[in-house]
Formats: sequence, C-alpha cells, structure tokens
Amino acid sequence: MYKLIALDMDGTLLNSEHLITDENKEAIKRATEQGVKVVLATGRMITGIENYLEELNLNTDENYCVTCNGAIVVNAGTKEILSKIVLGYEDLCYLNELSKKLDVYIHAVTPTKSLVPKMNEFTAKELHMNKTRFEEIPLENADKSVEVIKVLLVGPKEKIASIMHTLPKEVYEKYTVVRSHDNFLEFLDKRINKGFGVECLGQKLGINKEEIICVGDAENDLHMIEYAGLGVAMDNAFPDVKKASDFITYSNNESGVAHVINKFILNKND
Repeated sequence: MYKLIALDMDGTLLNSEHLITDENKEAIKRATEQGVKVVLATGRMITGIENYLEELNLNTDENYCVTCNGAIVVNAGTKEILSKIVLGYEDLCYLNELSKKLDVYIHAVTPTKSLVPKMNEFTAKELHMNKTRFEEIPLENADKSVEVIKVLLVGPKEKIASIMHTLPKEVYEKYTVVRSHDNFLEFLDKRINKGFGVECLGQKLGINKEEIICVGDAENDLHMIEYAGLGVAMDNAFPDVKKASDFITYSNNESGVAHVINKFILNKND
C-alpha cells in the first residue's frame, strides 16, 4: 500500500496552461481522504506554489513540500523547515566566474530573496514563477555569510542545452546540476536532489521508499523517480526520465496524475 505520492509541478501536475485539471484535483482529494500524503516536489520556492497548495487544500499543518529541488523540505502549514542544505559565498563566486566564461546570465536564490547581478528576460521569468523578491547586486558583493539555496545559469534553451555537455568535470564533482526548465540550469549542494528531499520527508514520517510513488517529467525529477518504490514518468517526459521509470502515465494535458492515483492508490480504472 502506498502512503505518500510526490508530484512534480510544471509539466506534471500542471497542464500547459499552468492549471490543475478537475480530474487531478478530485483524485488528490480522494487520496488525502484515504490518509495518503500528497507532496508537491518542485524546483520552485514555497512562495511559488502557495496558490496551488491552497487550491488543493494541501496548505495545512498535516502537509509538507519538497522545494528548491530538495534543498528545503518544509511544513506547508507552519512553514517549519524540516531539512535545509545550502551553498555558501565561495560557491557563489565560483559559479559567478563560470557564468562569465560560458557567457550566460546568472542569479542566486537565498531564503529571503534572489540576488541578480544583471536583470534579463530569463531571470525575470524565474522570479515571476517563484514570486520572489530580488536585489540587483554583483554577486561578489554579497554578504560572505550568505546562505544560497541554489544558483541558476539562465539563457536561451539551445545555449543551456549545449553548456550542460561542456561543463568542466569538476563542476559535476562539486555540485548537483539539474536542468529544471528549458532556460534554467540549477546548481545545488552535491547531496541535494528531489530524491534526497523525498527520502528525508519519508524518514521524518516513518514511510519506507517501497510505500512512495514519485511522478515527474524533467531531468530534475530523475533522482526521486529512481528512489521511489514506484517511479512514474509523464507521457510528455524527457526520454531519460521515461527510461528510468517503472510506469508511464498520460501526459500533463490528459490528467496523468489522476490516472496514477486512480490506478495505484484508489485501485480503480479511469
């Protein structure tokens, strides 16, 4: 019996119009009524998903979120942080220099705001998605005690795709590197990924990995899909994600999340 289902947001729970379908809402409601923990696992900050938590009634003290690709696990009601692993000032400077060599934009996400050396359309898009405050500041001028949740290199999708394969080996040795969006390449503490976040939450709740379903579509969902007792890819998922999954559901525009919940939690055909 599955006790927890972790859902990616963009490309998974949300359709192409960034909406939650009625079918998905109803399936999530029925799963929670059966006592199953429904957890949003996202690259976004919690500020970027609060409206969805409210829409799904997952904003109570009984609910949890895996945010920032696993860097922060938080109670959705009290906002108590269960787990937080961050980067520091030296990482910020190292990645800032890397961005200059690669000729891409950069910004850094802290617990209270984003640090933006130069505003651009891609950074503006990410700030809007997360509803975060920002400060325009050269990254080398940041406070040396700064806590950095993640650093993003941002730019046109072709540019981001190409630099993924040209990053120095030492970058992959130092950081978890995930492409969370066509335009975003994220750098986190080496220990961090969505799978780590889901595992931390499962341990806190006394839920084994065999009792967990993880659903996603993008490369930043790979770790949690591989970790879960049942790893599920959307029909619209990246090829590598589909290959790593145990089951492929309908697309995000066909209420694929509802199909998973109906089949594996509610035990009914849809």
